[in-house]
This record gives sequence, structure tokens and C-alpha cells, in this order.
Amino acid sequence: MMKRSIRLYCERTGDDKWLALVPLLVGNVGIVFTEGNLYDVRDEIKKYTVGAPAKVGAVAPCSVTIPAGPTGMDPSQTTFFQMLNIPTKINKGSIEILQDFQCVVGGERVGSSEATLLGKLGIKPFTYGLVILQVFQDGTLYSPKVLDITDDDLVNSITAGVQNVVALSMQTGYPTLVTVPHAIINSYKNVLAVALATEYSFPLADKVKEILANPGAFVAAAPAAAAASEPAAAAPVEEEEEEEEMDFDLFD
Repeated sequence: MMKRSIRLYCERTGDDKWLALVPLLVGNVGIVFTEGNLYDVRDEIKKYTVGAPAKVGAVAPCSVTIPAGPTGMDPSQTTFFQMLNIPTKINKGSIEILQDFQCVVGGERVGSSEATLLGKLGIKPFTYGLVILQVFQDGTLYSPKVLDITDDDLVNSITAGVQNVVALSMQTGYPTLVTVPHAIINSYKNVLAVALATEYSFPLADKVKEILANPGAFVAAAPAAAAASEPAAAAPVEEEEEEEEMDFDLFD
């Protein structure tokens, strides 16, 4: 019925972009129309996912592990655990599982013993709900994974692309807008190297020449500056100690 409706609509309006949905309308599927935010629609659909018990003979969509700990079952029901080779002990009048046990393997059929045990433990291991198969917008189909892309993912992707462009442009010598800062820095390094190797100089190179000519003066200046700042920082501590001593003497 949905396929026929879409085809009739496309024939009547000439809007063929909806025909991309026809091959997907196979089996138990539906269409959700919205003018809102797709992320909000996805979150709303996920709200209606409900738990379901394991049924005998059903193919398990995922593996199920029974956690270790008390079960609340009386000792007369140890038969189920023995059939599945689950290590247990009797603790305070109830059965306690000693270690985690994988009861069902994903992709395999659920056995009668496994289904009965999970039912007695009150475990609903599977979930049922709507699953988004495709995202359709303006005649184009997208994987639902696009809804998981965050702003950080976009920024990281763009940053990686810019870095690749910079590397390619610098290697081939082809100038682009993103290589301008790198070109300026490299040019400055070249000019500075020429200034250091010759008598030619400029203000920014004079400082570097001074450091190279007398490195000891700059090394000695750093500890002196640090030492000058230490008494100022330590002064309040000394005052607090003196105040504490005065208070102690008064009480004595």
C-alpha cells in the first residue's frame, strides 16, 4: 500500500525524489515524517524501546550474562543451575551464583532451560522497539550513523583536512591561504639565519645575537629574578607564624 501510494503521488506531482524510498519498503517497516530536528526525533523513538523476555527457540540478538550474587530463589530450584553448569551455593536460605555466567550467546537460539531460568530470575535480556534504517532528506538517503556525528567530530575532521592541505602545499611549494602563517614563519627563520651569519642585522635579530654572544648573562639573570620574588611570597607565612607564637605566649 505504501509503495503504491508513493508511486501514485510521484506520477501525479512529478516529484520523483520519493521513489528512492520504494526499494526500502520491504517487510515490517514504516515511515516517520517530520519537520523538526532529526536528533530529537531519534531520541524520541528510542524512548519507546521496551524490555522483552527470552523465548524458547528465538534467535538471541545479543549475548546474555547472568551476574554473580544472590538470586532470591529457594534451594529446591538448584536443578536449573545444575543443568546449565552454573556454580552456586546456598547462602541464608537462598541460591547464590558464585561467578558471572554467559547464559545465551548472541546469534544462537535460546534453549528451554535458559529461557526458564531467565524467567525465574526476572531478567528481560532483550529489547524491542523501532530501529532507524535510513534517513531521507531532499531525495537523498543517509545512514542513521550520521545522527551520531557531533560538533567535535566535525571540528576534528576539518582540522585534519586543513593539516593535510598544509602538508601538501608546503611539500609541493604551492601557496594557499592556510600556508601563509607557515610561509611567514619559515621566511623569518631564513632571514634570521642570514642575519646571524653576516653583519646584517635588524631589531628582532639583535636580541638573538646578544644571547649568543653572552649566554651566561641571560642564564644568571633568570635565577636572580626568581630569587627576588621568593621573599615577597614567603613574607605572609612568617607573619602568620609570629602571630601564632604571640597567641601561644599570651595563653601561657
